Amino acid sequence: MEYLNKDFFGNSIQHWTIALVVLIGSFVLVKILYWIFSSVFKNITNKTKTNLDDILLKNLQKPLTNLVVISAYYFVISYLHFEQNIELILVNIAYLLFTINITSIVSKIVDALISEVILPISKKTESSFDSHLIPVIQKAVRAIIWSLGIVIGLDNIGFDITAMIAGLGIGGLALALAAQDSVKNIFAGIMIFLDKPFKINERIKIDGYDGTVEDVGLRSTRIRTLEGRIVTIPNCTFTDNSIINVTSQPALKVKITLGLTYDMNEVQMQKAIDILQDIVKGQDAITNDYSAGFNGFGDFSLNILFMYYVRPESHWLNTQTLVNKEVLRRFNEEGLEFAFPTQTIYKKEIN
Repeated sequence: MEYLNKDFFGNSIQHWTIALVVLIGSFVLVKILYWIFSSVFKNITNKTKTNLDDILLKNLQKPLTNLVVISAYYFVISYLHFEQNIELILVNIAYLLFTINITSIVSKIVDALISEVILPISKKTESSFDSHLIPVIQKAVRAIIWSLGIVIGLDNIGFDITAMIAGLGIGGLALALAAQDSVKNIFAGIMIFLDKPFKINERIKIDGYDGTVEDVGLRSTRIRTLEGRIVTIPNCTFTDNSIINVTSQPALKVKITLGLTYDMNEVQMQKAIDILQDIVKGQDAITNDYSAGFNGFGDFSLNILFMYYVRPESHWLNTQTLVNKEVLRRFNEEGLEFAFPTQTIYKKEIN
């Protein structure tokens, strides 16, 4: 018994033994908790209809068991006696580990709620944009939680947070000046998410590019052009230029000017107009809003303006091909000749 009372680094051997038993016991308890989580609780969550409890059980298993070891560590350093400076360092380590662990638990719970509750609800809405916006928000929320956790942890161990924030403010100003283009793109990305000038999988025209939106990020947007190429456009381009949302238009306008030869008479011109209107009348791919008219005398042709609208669900190029082929066939059958650039030279003889 006297041996146990001997002093060793400021504590008796008995105290050191008790502290060691507590630490070893905490590791044994962690193993037991792991078995309970992986066997008992897992069997319970597998029987439920929701996947949320399975995700929470999987993600929280490690940080919750870590709390046991951290608590045992804090008990040991409180039970034993150390020099003031050493004890302060050991206590600060315990506070920092505890804060990081709690932050990890909160972050994982929020992640699970967003992934398993909010995201499935957004996918049921009409706007596909929301399902792409939520993962970005999820990353931002995770960053905020960890930032707050680190600040609280540093504050608990004695750091001067006010001075640190002031220093970060000066450094942040220098960083913002150096990366102002990236900051501009990020704010532009936020405006895209808020204004929603287009949605994912919609066709748009912007800054000379014409294609389908495949992904929208905080810094850039990816568009697959009609040629099949992927173009990455900085988000600030969308705030500095006009955007044409081709998909949102009710119908695609097709405008054609047909030139007939000058030997056409009034009856033939009216016949041409009637043929054009008859071709598009009753077409499923074309709306009822169409028109054709004799709109001018050209340098070498009598011009007919022909306009019609292709429904958005129809293939615009195939529809134009079918209409143009029908125009060519019907005009040829009726003997209506298309004009081409010609010049007539009158020669006057001088006696």
